[in-house]
Amino acid sequence: MSTIIDPRERPIGYLPEGADINRNIAMRRLRGKIWQALFFSSLVIGLLALGTLLYTIIDDSFGYIAVQTRRDPEELADRPLEELSKEELIEILRANISAGLFRRFDRDEPFSERSKESVLQLIEERVIGREVVAAFKLTESLLERERIEATVRERFPRAELEFHSWINREFLTRPMSSVPILAGVGNAILGSLWVIAITMLLAIPIGVLGGVYLEEYASDTWYYRLIETNINNLAGVPSIIYGLLGLAVFVRALEPITSGAAFGVTDSNGRTILSAGLTMALLVLPLMIINAREAIRAVPQSIRQASYGLGATKWQTVWHHVLPNALPGILTGTILSMSRAMGETAPLIVVGASTFIVFYPDSVFDKFTVIPIQIYNWTSQPGAQFRSIAAAAIIVLLVTLLLLNATAILLRNRFKRSY
Repeated sequence: MSTIIDPRERPIGYLPEGADINRNIAMRRLRGKIWQALFFSSLVIGLLALGTLLYTIIDDSFGYIAVQTRRDPEELADRPLEELSKEELIEILRANISAGLFRRFDRDEPFSERSKESVLQLIEERVIGREVVAAFKLTESLLERERIEATVRERFPRAELEFHSWINREFLTRPMSSVPILAGVGNAILGSLWVIAITMLLAIPIGVLGGVYLEEYASDTWYYRLIETNINNLAGVPSIIYGLLGLAVFVRALEPITSGAAFGVTDSNGRTILSAGLTMALLVLPLMIINAREAIRAVPQSIRQASYGLGATKWQTVWHHVLPNALPGILTGTILSMSRAMGETAPLIVVGASTFIVFYPDSVFDKFTVIPIQIYNWTSQPGAQFRSIAAAAIIVLLVTLLLLNATAILLRNRFKRSY
């Protein structure tokens, strides 16, 4: 029989025998299975949470709606309204609303400058009055159609029941409206793209150049350590603080520039697309610098030494060898930074993003709104219709993010294969 030795009394170099070895192996396998189960459970919980979120959003974006109108569109003209000219639509609007309301619309935006789609939307809102009196989710629309039809016949006898997708071409191209069925995210999409474009144009070159300097040129001095500490701290500052900074600096202190007054723009203030883009650039800049430094640090030192050995200068080595090899990692950081900027709401609210505008921005000195602001606005409104268009806007935001990220990923993979 083998003698069992207390583990605390085992000499150095002792090798367990027989039952001790089997017991140790069994305990290690058991611990491994426990950790594996924990890891798998965490993955399943995360996927269930994501699936529940996506299901809720899709369930609210489709389904039956009960629609009734104040006026039949066929009574307004002898052919469909879409086939009428702009002048004919203006005359229909003039004949069916009060003179004071018509003058107010003309004063807010002259009809001579309005598009045909804008006039048609006014007719739909003020004359036809197409209103959703009841909305149903996708699940109950598929499983309880008979109950829905009976409910609509009983409560809204004048209404028509139709299956409606809140995500459609009109929703993507129309501006926002106080009527849910006529609301769209066209100007919000354009505003988001304007803000992201300015953010990328400023944050990417400054972040990459800052990362190159800190990693390749800066020496280990007290002010270098101070800069590094502040960059790491700024990456964790709440986004609302950047909104307050943007309000103080870009909206107020630099208002002559951000409003366009210095360039001859007279009908604007500092709460513009330019101010929003500059604020979001400050928000993602610490992340860009940190990611650029990590990507540059991951480039092997042997590449640098080989370049120096062939007589290249410091800048030639950085430009021709370090940056090309670090580019995939830099693009990965860019993806994460732009995704965060695309989904931010708090800084833009502070800077002055509008919750309700009906025109499309055509310059960086215009007022603006973005998709997250519209989602926030619609979710705060009462009524199932606003929840449905908020869910549709969430899907638009997710698809926009996926398209931007897919573009960056394709570029990253292309450069990764090239080098």
